[in-house]
Amino acid sequence: NTEGTLALARQAARAGVRRFIFVSSIKVNGEATRPGRPFTAKDMAAPADAYGVSKAEAERGLLALADETGLEVVIVRPVLVYGPGVKANFHSMLRWMQRGVPLPLGAVNNRRSLLAIDNLVDLLVTCLEHPAAAGRVFLAADGEDVSTSGLLRAVARALGRPARLIPVPAFVLTALAALVGKRDVARRLCDSLQVDITDTTTTLDWVPPVNMDMALRRTAQHFLNKETH
Repeated sequence: NTEGTLALARQAARAGVRRFIFVSSIKVNGEATRPGRPFTAKDMAAPADAYGVSKAEAERGLLALADETGLEVVIVRPVLVYGPGVKANFHSMLRWMQRGVPLPLGAVNNRRSLLAIDNLVDLLVTCLEHPAAAGRVFLAADGEDVSTSGLLRAVARALGRPARLIPVPAFVLTALAALVGKRDVARRLCDSLQVDITDTTTTLDWVPPVNMDMALRRTAQHFLNKETH
């Protein structure tokens, strides 16, 4: 994430590339936000794991390289990206909802920002040419925050299935997860992670072209097509 990125950027500068767009990560900002205090592009970097640190180091190296070579660097920090073909935890969630698995997450009232792949691609295309993008850091999200329980219900609707959510208090989930060594899993499900994309939308005259419901329907349809073939 660091040395490979910087090696590619140096080669790009030598080849005469004008602009280099780096897809970083919101993990550069940190792992969670407090209620009503979303991350902004102006916040100090506070990565909490090796992945976030590697992305932060790449960002610093790229900005230094830009000063040395004149290469225009644009940094985009996306939150969790979803869409057709999504893998990992989001794919597991689709499978849980499709199978009607009861989940003890009905009382989780956190706030999470997400990013549809169509919106990320549209933002990156905008960053290619927009004159105000050079040298800037942009946070990327759909602009619609949702709780974990709300996301599960929305995914279930997109799949045409009922959401079987049991209302267990978040503090109980956290305590039980700690007992079985799954504290990090509970944190991702119960903590908030919000971003403010106001600077992104105003600087770039950009609006996410796809809303969350539409993106979830596309994601669910792709998942269903794969499951039945």
